[in-house]
Amino acid sequence: MDAKHPASSSVPMTDDKQLGEIIPLSVSYSEDEAADIQAMKIHRRLSSRQVHLSAIAGTIGAALFVSIGGGLYNSGPLALFLGFLWWSTVIFATAQCQLETVSLFPWDGSFVRIAGRCVDPAFGAAASFNFLFLQVTDIIFELTVFNTVVGYWDADLSPAITISAMLVFYFIMNMWRVDWYGEVEFWIGMGKVLLAIGLIFYTFVTMVGGNPLHWAFGFHYWKHPGVWKGDDSAHQFESFVQAAIKAGLVICGPEFISMIAGEAEAPRRVVPRAFRTLPHRLLFFYIFGALCVGILVPYTDERLLGGGKYAAKSPYVISMVNLKIPALPSVVNAALLTSILSAGNNYVFASSRSLVAMVDQGFAPRFFARKNRNGVPYIAVLFMLALGCFSYMALGKGTNDFLNWVISFATAAQMINWCVMSATWIRFNAGLKAQGVDRKHFLPAVSRWQPFAAWYAFCCSFVMLFVQGYAVFKPGQWDTPTL
Repeated sequence: MDAKHPASSSVPMTDDKQLGEIIPLSVSYSEDEAADIQAMKIHRRLSSRQVHLSAIAGTIGAALFVSIGGGLYNSGPLALFLGFLWWSTVIFATAQCQLETVSLFPWDGSFVRIAGRCVDPAFGAAASFNFLFLQVTDIIFELTVFNTVVGYWDADLSPAITISAMLVFYFIMNMWRVDWYGEVEFWIGMGKVLLAIGLIFYTFVTMVGGNPLHWAFGFHYWKHPGVWKGDDSAHQFESFVQAAIKAGLVICGPEFISMIAGEAEAPRRVVPRAFRTLPHRLLFFYIFGALCVGILVPYTDERLLGGGKYAAKSPYVISMVNLKIPALPSVVNAALLTSILSAGNNYVFASSRSLVAMVDQGFAPRFFARKNRNGVPYIAVLFMLALGCFSYMALGKGTNDFLNWVISFATAAQMINWCVMSATWIRFNAGLKAQGVDRKHFLPAVSRWQPFAAWYAFCCSFVMLFVQGYAVFKPGQWDTPTL
C-alpha cells in the first residue's frame, strides 16, 4: 500500500475458506504482517450473530441510560435532541471511513494498526496509546457508575464491593475463550436492546396517559420549564455545545466494530454488514433516547445531577418515581446494572485487543501478546483489569466528582479517536489515487458520500476536541482540582 511497508512477503488472493476470509484481495504485506494474518485464523471465533448484536448493543451502557440526564440538565430537551441528532451525522460519516478500511484489513486492533500503515507509524503509535487510554477510562467509568446505580437501593454501600464484584465478572468472561465472551454478550446485549426499546415504548405510553396518575402530559415539559436552557442567544448556544459534548461521550460504535473485526468469522461478509446497521442504531437508540428523556423529566430537576437516593440519576427512573409507578423503578434499575456490566465487559475486550495490536506494531512489550490455547491474550486482559483498579479512587473522593473527571478524559480521547479514523481514510484514499486504484473495483465494501464524509467527520471532531472544557475559561469558573 505504501513505501513505508515494503512487500517482503505476499499473501495472494485466495478463496474465503482457505484463509478464513482474512485477506480480501491480493495485497502485499511485510513478513511480520503476513505471519500475523496467518495466526488470526486460530482465534476467529465470533459468529455472525454475535458480531451483529455486538455492533448494535456493544456500547449501549450507562451513558445512554444514566449520565444522559446531566446533558438534559445542562441543555434542555430540544437542545439535547438537536445535539444528539447533529453528532449522529458525524459518527455516521466516521463509520463510512471505517467501513472501507476495516473491511479491507480486518485485523486485531484494526483501526489503530491501519492508522500506522496508511498515515505514519508515529501516528499509529499516538492513535494506539490514545485508544488504550480511552478504553481504560471507559472501564473505570462503568465500574464506578455501577455503584451509583446500586445506590438507588443502598446509597451507603461502599464502592469497593461493587467494583470488586465487577472485576471478578470481567475476569471470568474474558480469560478463557472468546466465544464464551461472545455468547454471554449476545444474551446480555439482547437484554440491553430490549431495555432500550422498552423505555421508548414506556415514554410513549406514559405521555399519552398510561400511568397511575392518568396524566397525558405529552410535551408538557417542553413548555414548562421550556425547550432550551438559557435566556439569551449566547447561553442557548452554550446549551447546544453542552449537548454536543454529551453526545460525543454517549454515541459511539465504529471503533468497537473495528476492534472485534480481528475475532470475527468470515469478516469480509460480517464486518460490512455490521457497519451498515449503524444508521438504524443511531436513529433508534441514541436520537430517540435523547428525545425520550426530554419528554419524561423537566430539565430543571436537580435529581438529574445525582446525589442521595438518586445517585443513579437515570431520567427514566426519576420519571417513574414522579408518576408513582410501583416496582418498575427497581426493575429498570436492575436492568441498567446488566447493561453496565455488558458495556464494561466490551471495553475490557476491546482494550486488551488494542494492547495486542500495539505489541504487533512494536509499541508495547511482547509478553502482552501471549495467548492461551484458545487464542485469548490473557496477559493483556489481566493488565487491563489491573488498570481498572483505578476506579477504587472513588473511595477517596465523592463518586459524582470522580465520574465527572473520568467523563472529561473519555470525551476528549473519543474526539481524538474520530479524528484518527477520518484522517486515516483521507490518507488511505490518497494512496489509492496515487496508485491509480479504483475504490469501487478494489475494495470489498464501498462507503457512501466520500470524500465529503471523511472531511466532514474530521473537521467536526477536530473542532469539538478543542471545545472540551471550555467552561473553565469563563469568568469565575476556573477550578484547578477539577480540570
